[in-house]
Amino acid sequence: MRAAVLNAYEQPLEIEELTSPDLGPNDVRMRIDASGVCHSDLTVQKGGVPFPPPIILGHEGAGTILEVGDAVSRVKVGDKVICSFVPACGNCWYCLHDQSNLCEMSGETMFVVRGLRADGSGVLGMTGLGTFTDEMVTHEAMVVKVETDLPAEQLALIGCGVTTGVGAALNTAKVQPGSSVAVIGCGGVGQAVIQGARIAGAGRIFAIDPVEMKRKSAEALGATDLIDPSAGDPIAQVQAATGGRGADYAFEVIGLPETILQAYGTARRGGTVVIVGMNRFDATVTFPAFGLFADEKRTLGCMYGSAQVRRDFPRFVGLVETGRLDVGAMVSSRISLDQVNDAFRAMEAGEVIRSVICH
Repeated sequence: MRAAVLNAYEQPLEIEELTSPDLGPNDVRMRIDASGVCHSDLTVQKGGVPFPPPIILGHEGAGTILEVGDAVSRVKVGDKVICSFVPACGNCWYCLHDQSNLCEMSGETMFVVRGLRADGSGVLGMTGLGTFTDEMVTHEAMVVKVETDLPAEQLALIGCGVTTGVGAALNTAKVQPGSSVAVIGCGGVGQAVIQGARIAGAGRIFAIDPVEMKRKSAEALGATDLIDPSAGDPIAQVQAATGGRGADYAFEVIGLPETILQAYGTARRGGTVVIVGMNRFDATVTFPAFGLFADEKRTLGCMYGSAQVRRDFPRFVGLVETGRLDVGAMVSSRISLDQVNDAFRAMEAGEVIRSVICH
């Protein structure tokens, strides 16, 4: 197997020839047909989340089952699947209470060897996956079978960006028809939040991003108002458009303390603030204590779009198939595995919504 491996933080990924580990009884071996390059991969590459190198990056993928362990019951050889970067065991307290995005199995699947070097040393897979490869072994709880003719490049994005963003609007915030929504950060996940808000029937959607290409893309996907934060205080701009109040819902989709506070300021009194972006593990944010009391704003964390993946992956596939969710428009660039470092550069430069590695 060829894989893109992070050997040291802040260093380019290196393409290596690895051997797949043997299958455990609950493991599957799959061909990776496509893998999205997500900002969370870049965060790990920079050391923002302490996944220890060496590690195969990538957590947003789709592919085809090649082999299954003796105890596997959910999928079979030949099945088309989407990877879930959080397992859904179906048996723990969280899974049984419709919160499989918080599955208790996460701890045991997070730091698992997914590749072997010639000297026998192991290489981890990001979040228990490691989709920047052409072949991958993972636990069956981390794949969901789908029956569809959609291209793999679109299915891959459902594995992270689409589910996180659309789920944030539909599951976490439960955006109401006719409401106003502000989205701070219009990369891949932000574009999905905008689409989720549109599907929910939001009356006004503010797309806030300094990159014109991302604002224009957001407009095509349902944003009604485009705000350039470099042209003036975005909080004031949203308030000016909403009678001085602010938005009913404000989504932070970047993962920075300063934009979390910006989202909090953008939401109206009694409104809802949703923290979607993945922050560095050591980041902190301080809210005004009296405002938390007096303004009655709901501030919600959002892990993986509060998704129940075995329900939501097929649901989102259906929305794409019927034209209500446009995932194809989110694919800016189709690349080879060897171009993964170029994809990181393009992401940081604001040149793409999503680059997708296609095999």
